[in-house]
Formats: sequence, C-alpha cells, structure tokens
Amino acid sequence: MKQILVIDDDSALHELVTDYLEPQGYAVEGVCDGTTGVKRALSGEHELAVLNYRLPATNGFEVLSHIRAHSHLPIFMLSTRHDDIDVVMALQIGADDFLAKPFNPFELVARIKALLRRTRIDAERNQKRERLTVGDIEIDNCTRTVRRAGEVVNLTLVEYSLLEKLLSAPGRILERAAIVKEVLRRDLSPLDRSIDTHLSNLRRKLGHQVNGVERIRTIRGVGYIYAAPEAGKL
Repeated sequence: MKQILVIDDDSALHELVTDYLEPQGYAVEGVCDGTTGVKRALSGEHELAVLNYRLPATNGFEVLSHIRAHSHLPIFMLSTRHDDIDVVMALQIGADDFLAKPFNPFELVARIKALLRRTRIDAERNQKRERLTVGDIEIDNCTRTVRRAGEVVNLTLVEYSLLEKLLSAPGRILERAAIVKEVLRRDLSPLDRSIDTHLSNLRRKLGHQVNGVERIRTIRGVGYIYAAPEAGKL
C-alpha cells in the first residue's frame, strides 16, 4: 500500500486527506510539526509528502528546504496564502506541486495521484534508458543524477522530468500544453504558471546560455525549445 505523509498541525486536514485517499488504496500518516515531519520524510517509508506552509515554530519553506537537501521525495505543498510569490518560492525551493486553501478535495486527490503516477512512469522510463547526453548536460536515469560539464546539478522531480523531456528533442519546439500534460500530468490551465516557474529554475541551475545561445528558449504562444548541440545553428 502506498504511504502518504501529511505534515500539518490541522487535524481536520489529516482526516480529510485520509478520508479521500484511503479508499483509493493509500495509507496516510499525519505529523503535526516540522521537526518530526523532516525525520519522517527522510525515513524512506513514504512515496509522497503533503506539506502545509504554516507549522508550529517554523514554516513549510524551511521544512521543504531541509527535506529537499537530502531527498527527492515528491512534495505537494499547501498554503492559505494566494500570493504568486509563495508559489514561486515553493517551486524554487523544491516543491513538485502547490495548491492554495481552500481547495476542492477531489482536486487535491487528483493532483496527488498525478504526481505519484508521474513518479512511477519516470521510474519505468529510467529502466529503459540509462543515460542521455546533449551538449554539456548528461542525465543518468539509474541514479537520477544530472551533470553540467561534469558537475552535479540538484533538480527536483518535476525539473528532472522537464529536462528529460526537453533533452529528448533538442532543436525542436515542444508545445507548452503537451509539456504540461506529460510532465505535470494535467491539462494546461490559462492561469497555471507553474511550468514557467519550473523552467525558470532549470535555466537558473543549468545556465541561461550554451555556446552563446539561449539554452531553453520560449516561443511565445507555442512552447519551448532546447538548444541543439550545434547551438550556433539555431
């Protein structure tokens, strides 16, 4: 049975997640503070963590940072704040998805299942293709390691999946809606800018240019293109 960790001092949220996920075949463990949450998240016993921004004596960003420094565990972040800055911050620190309260419980369940499904599909894909190298970037699917010019680059689950998608077709335009569908496992929403934040994080971590050419170029209204190895021909 899949183990889900909920890090939140709101007992009502624990009950809600349990009520909606247990019938779907998930076991839910709830913890109420950040310190315990970090310890349990790093135990290796869970397939995903749901993390609330507001926690006693700390905030979810600090907890997220501690977890992400040692684990690639998929993390779904919740917040009562609707500020776009919070969304950007959460995704930059390492959250794989974000949802603001109040939310529709069915949407939460659907997104959690999508994130778990993406993790499973990535694992299956990794078994088929061990390494992929494009220019100065190499990804090792066996260890989920990314290197730029030989130096390890730490990426989140979504950033890794997004980079793998881009590297699979260097020099070709990938449509934004298709990327959202395949990487985030949901349909593109006009107000959903999370994919842009993930791409911004990738550019920051990998470097904005390669051989003097923009590494990941946005084609307005269409999608994105990763620089081909012969970058000067783009």
